[in-house]
Amino acid sequence: MKKLILVILGLALATAMFSAEAATLVPPGNRNAEQPDIPGASSRRTQATNTTFQAKYRKVYALLRNDADLRDKIKEAAAAYGIDPMHIVGAIVGEHTYNVDAYDRLQTYYVKAISYLSSRLSFTYDGEDVSDFVQRPEFARCAGKSGSYDLWECREQVWNRSFRGKTVGGESFPNDRFGATFFQPYYAGQTFGLGQLNPLTALQMSDLVHKVSGLPELDVSDPNAVYKTIMDPDLTLPYVAATIRKSIDAYRSIAGFDISANPGITSTLYNTGNPEQRAYALKVENDRRRAAGESEKLPAENYYGWLVNDKLPELKALF
Repeated sequence: MKKLILVILGLALATAMFSAEAATLVPPGNRNAEQPDIPGASSRRTQATNTTFQAKYRKVYALLRNDADLRDKIKEAAAAYGIDPMHIVGAIVGEHTYNVDAYDRLQTYYVKAISYLSSRLSFTYDGEDVSDFVQRPEFARCAGKSGSYDLWECREQVWNRSFRGKTVGGESFPNDRFGATFFQPYYAGQTFGLGQLNPLTALQMSDLVHKVSGLPELDVSDPNAVYKTIMDPDLTLPYVAATIRKSIDAYRSIAGFDISANPGITSTLYNTGNPEQRAYALKVENDRRRAAGESEKLPAENYYGWLVNDKLPELKALF
């Protein structure tokens, strides 16, 4: 009964978010005949652990193949957010192929989640907590934002425009992402859990996950709870689904493309982030193309999404 209710809620959510607005369907499969170049950082990280991308892919594939409960959890999360389970699978496979190795057992993620409850974490830079940092006058324009996504997106934009790589009031700030500067207390670039989410993304999705899945809203002043949410598969999968849902909706409403049939595209956006900005950039490019009498440009996969589409037949066979 619970699964049936989630399916109904998911379909209702998809209908409400899609609306009646027409969009060009992006067909399944890759636009690139060959896999785009893999970033050097990913290659170096893989070489440093004496493994290969193929070995890492086989490891995460084995986790999915051997754990029926995990597959059920993925299907349940996908149904709640009105998306195909392959979108969630693609995000998990891509992250554990090009980011970090998957654990052999799902239970390990639960153990790691519990460990964060006893850690003393903070979201700070140079001794200043992010809760205090966003009270600076530069962030005043964000005060009227009601949703968690719009609020943290606004704050990230303010960081990029007013602080990133600049000196403000005699204080120098790094030329780095907002999330890497404040939200990763172990080392820059670190993500966690089955979906390899970063804390800033989780904070952005908090409202949607609270609305759809009924999970408690995240509080930036409680980093331990944020990290536990990222690490616990039962809590993180709704956040993965919500992140993908956001990308699908952004490309439909902004760029006029329906990417719901192409897990390689949603996986690419899961990897790169900033779906709204990328959708706007694609809209501008296609507006220019149409004005010049040229054909429109379809969303295209990166190296990460290319692998997902390439492996889709054997991944679908698991479900």
